[in-house]
Amino acid sequence: MDNFYAITIARQFCSGGNAVAELLGKKLDINIYDKQLITLAAKKSGFHEAIFEQADEVASNSLLYSVVMGSYPMNSLMFNNNTVTNDSLFTLQSNIIKETAEKESCIIIGRCSNYVLRKHPRLLSVYLWADTDFRKQRFIELYKEPKEKDIETELNKADKKRRNYYNYYSGKEWDSVTSYDLVINVSKTGIEGAAEEILKMKELLGY
Repeated sequence: MDNFYAITIARQFCSGGNAVAELLGKKLDINIYDKQLITLAAKKSGFHEAIFEQADEVASNSLLYSVVMGSYPMNSLMFNNNTVTNDSLFTLQSNIIKETAEKESCIIIGRCSNYVLRKHPRLLSVYLWADTDFRKQRFIELYKEPKEKDIETELNKADKKRRNYYNYYSGKEWDSVTSYDLVINVSKTGIEGAAEEILKMKELLGY
């Protein structure tokens, strides 16, 4: 892997994970992978990208889609007699994460990436969280019109999805400090401060 390193970022919904990653990517001049992994997985498998989007960070070993012949291109990969499972998609996406981290230094957001890359010799795994008021405010800023939604319920629903996905595939606790090298409260540090803390840890580790 030469001197390539990987920074993985797990995050509570609306805790600023994407903003922190974008800032880090600019400072370090390295690529960030999030939704891009779905596109890469789709291209590699030959399945339509929409299938992967439906399974994105969803924990289930049940059948995801019955692929209708002719509706989606199936150039190179078939699962369970023309049916795709979430587990198969997780495996494919995990392989892409590993291949990517072998070829370049990168930042990977979510998708159990710290667990997938647990044997990477130069891994820095980060978990970002924030208090509820901070996350509510970001929700309003990001989605413009909450339309009188119960924002806290939306936050909890998204976190539950991510927690179930991570716990299911890793066998570890998504929001446990023992699952990561660095845990940051973004409501205390701010976006810029969180990025700086990650840079300090990277330097401390000698990456």
